[in-house]
Amino acid sequence: MGDRAQRTERARAAVSRTVGSPTIFAITYASVSGGLYLLLGPIAGAALGATPLVMVAAALLFGLAAMSYVEGASLHPERGGSPTFARHGLDELWSFVAAWALLLDSLLLTAAAVLSATNYLAVIWSETARGWVELVLAVLLVGFVTVRAIRGATGGPATRITQLSVVVAVDIVLQVVVIVLGLVLLSDPGSLTEGLDLGTSPDWQGVLFGLGAAMIVVTGLESAAGLAGEVRITRGGLRRLVATLPVAMLVLYAGIALVGLMALPVQDGVTQLGERWVDAPVIGILEQVSDDTAVDALKLVVGLAAAATLVGMGVAAMSSVGRISAQMARHRQLPTRVGRLHPRYGTPWNVIAIGGVLATVLVAFRDMDALVGTMAFGVLLAVTIAHVSVIRLRFTQPDLDRPYRIPLNVRVRGAAVPVPAVLGAVLSGLVWVSVVVSHPAARAVGLAWLAVGLVAYVVYRRTRSLPVRGRVAVPERALRGEDAPREYGSILVPLLGSALDDDLVQTAGRLAGGDDEMDLEEDAAVIEAVWVHVLPMALPIDGPLPDARRAEAKAALARARAVGEEYEGVRVATSAVRARSLGRAIVAEAERRGCQAIVMLAPPPSAGRARSGRAGSALGARGGRGEPLGDAARYVVEKASCQVILTAPALDETEDLMRRRREAAAAEADEAALTAEDERWLEQL
Repeated sequence: MGDRAQRTERARAAVSRTVGSPTIFAITYASVSGGLYLLLGPIAGAALGATPLVMVAAALLFGLAAMSYVEGASLHPERGGSPTFARHGLDELWSFVAAWALLLDSLLLTAAAVLSATNYLAVIWSETARGWVELVLAVLLVGFVTVRAIRGATGGPATRITQLSVVVAVDIVLQVVVIVLGLVLLSDPGSLTEGLDLGTSPDWQGVLFGLGAAMIVVTGLESAAGLAGEVRITRGGLRRLVATLPVAMLVLYAGIALVGLMALPVQDGVTQLGERWVDAPVIGILEQVSDDTAVDALKLVVGLAAAATLVGMGVAAMSSVGRISAQMARHRQLPTRVGRLHPRYGTPWNVIAIGGVLATVLVAFRDMDALVGTMAFGVLLAVTIAHVSVIRLRFTQPDLDRPYRIPLNVRVRGAAVPVPAVLGAVLSGLVWVSVVVSHPAARAVGLAWLAVGLVAYVVYRRTRSLPVRGRVAVPERALRGEDAPREYGSILVPLLGSALDDDLVQTAGRLAGGDDEMDLEEDAAVIEAVWVHVLPMALPIDGPLPDARRAEAKAALARARAVGEEYEGVRVATSAVRARSLGRAIVAEAERRGCQAIVMLAPPPSAGRARSGRAGSALGARGGRGEPLGDAARYVVEKASCQVILTAPALDETEDLMRRRREAAAAEADEAALTAEDERWLEQL
């Protein structure tokens, strides 16, 4: 193994050792803490006296989203968050919509975080919060963020995680201190309800806008979902993670909202949290607490910590611009050239540079309300798609192993539908509609961005003769601009449930061309290992399956993943589907997933319909009389739009296969056990 391969293995081992529950909590809470510094002002300006109630509702919605994101990320070891969930649960078009919305969110979040950071730095020099000084400093910070994103992360995984954990711990301590001081020194419960007339002051549009703005913290879940392939958490750890995150948000967000309204209560339908202090609301709270020297020192510490957190949030958001763009280019949602990686840093530098220019333009407007409103448009759309995707996966892939399973399920057409995901989808969708209707900037910018993206996506796919809804993958070598032998970015392998599966997956692994030169951030190719349950017309397609069949499918899929991921740079995605026809199912899945090749067994010709049930069962068709394996292979060769690669087993395996067919035929008194065509096929092998 070469030096690069050894470094790769060490890095992977380090990631595997460090990415556990505390790490995922730190990654997610980093956006929650930054969101508190950033979002309290715009939320309070819209929700007024109802801000604490909005924060409670937002924590509940965040909890519902956390459930869907954890289940979705546990299903497939693929980076990407809601776009990945949509790719597997819906189709490539919906995956593009989610990714395109998140791309807009990342640009807006970069601009908003940098703009807010300049206002928190006013604790050192007041001029940084106004006039040309604010603008110049914000532009310089955007430049710093862009360069950091292009250069990528520095230090090892353990070092980066330790640094992030320290920042999160400091933020939690400071925010708790602010809440405690406010409750002790500003305790005035009457000010919380002063001027509160829900439906009038604030109106319902303001309440829903505040709720949508608070959901921007879901970007932390998107970042955490990007580590799906490296997470090593037990089932119990996942459940604790889902319970801990919304509780932390509930306590801190609701607490800071209570203290904020006591410090700067609503007067004449306005709170200064959303006016004078909209860009630095926590500093505004401390300004009202006391003139004590200790409080002044705390204000300095909070201002510097908030600025550092927000700049880090901007770096993460700009890095997300590159990550999302690279993922979109790899799946041919954007031209491959757009996602080209820097030869030294391994980041899509051209996209990040363009993102820096756009963020600078956004900063120049200095309109926090417009930035936050448009961010709410994108994040609510992505969250709604994530919920719907997880729900649909319960129907399309019910037998897939779920390390975390959303509780509270009801049976619908044979599938266990998670009630929290349904509730989350409905509520997020309604809030998204409200933001579109009530917020001019979100409506104009968000819908225009979505329309331009959809038109460009459809035109690009059509001009490249690619399916609009089908999945297509490009090896990372193409993004690096390296010359390489012919490779397949996505290969479908229908499993047999026998020892021959290893040969099929190994063949696919060699064709994928993975090697130890691949970067850790992206996989080179995907092997789509599929188990097809072929059910007869007499049985409902969505009915329950015998436990033995489900267990057999899970075992075969787990084995395929273990074999396939022995190849460097190759990722194995597993799924089980139900169908009436084996051949049609293979062709349909390859088309839906945008596979570039199908690798399957070249079987002997069928020896008669009397054994069709057994022949069909070789690929999971137990319980129904599917077409013989030979008929399925012929159908796939004739109908598939991608290349079909048929492999023959070794001679001893062939003889064993024929022996078993003879024994099966004899047991069924089938006189047509072997046809002359079968014998000729055996001779040729």
